[in-house]
Amino acid sequence: MTYLAHTAHAQLAALWLGCVGWTLNAVALGLIQWRVWQVSDREVISSGVAWVGVWRACFNSHNLVTPGFRVMHCKSISLTEAFTPPEIVAGQVLMLLSLLVGLCGNAGGVYALRNVYFGMERNSPIRLAFFATGALWLLAAMMSLIPLLWNLSSVVTNQTIKFPPEFKMPPAPDSQHVGGGIGVGMVGTVLMVVSGILFCMYRLPVTSQSRIHLSLRKEVHLDLPVQSVTDSRGALTSLRGKDNPAFESHEHL
Repeated sequence: MTYLAHTAHAQLAALWLGCVGWTLNAVALGLIQWRVWQVSDREVISSGVAWVGVWRACFNSHNLVTPGFRVMHCKSISLTEAFTPPEIVAGQVLMLLSLLVGLCGNAGGVYALRNVYFGMERNSPIRLAFFATGALWLLAAMMSLIPLLWNLSSVVTNQTIKFPPEFKMPPAPDSQHVGGGIGVGMVGTVLMVVSGILFCMYRLPVTSQSRIHLSLRKEVHLDLPVQSVTDSRGALTSLRGKDNPAFESHEHL
């Protein structure tokens, strides 16, 4: 068994970074503060602030109250509704796929580090396992980055959403700014990118590679059956090699 635990300290830290980033993305997906609308008409929106998330649009109101909320009115944003903008549709689909791919990245990182810290299996593709884990983290980060940047661009360009009347939302806000949901998602995405790069940068030491190949050669050699052939004089000889007569004579002394 080849000792490789000292070669994967950075990848162990990368696994923790990836887990934290994945958790932050899951939190960002559930937040409603992706787009913060400022409105001047406070007849319905009492606080003058409305929040638009990936799944819901909410605002505080003393007149309208959603069951299950204290003073907040919320309406769900469906994927199939005609008014749903494409950036929110992308957020609903790609963020969920990012969480799924990130979960696979967590599993791949655990498997790769297990082979390093607890002994590798015979012919175990350590380098391939680390590279595949890094690719999964980078893919998850790309999937979450697309809707985050898209919604960020919509806020910067002050684009509005034509909500149905039952949402009680104004046709357009007086102003809007980026909410904490996009910020949390961006931090999580950056952590996943760093994790993916660190996993892809893993290299086996040169001495360790030679030891691995040498140990595999020994195992293959020991597994070969002993073959014997008959020489021209009819004596059986083994193919493993000949004994050294000088060593035998020295042994009898």
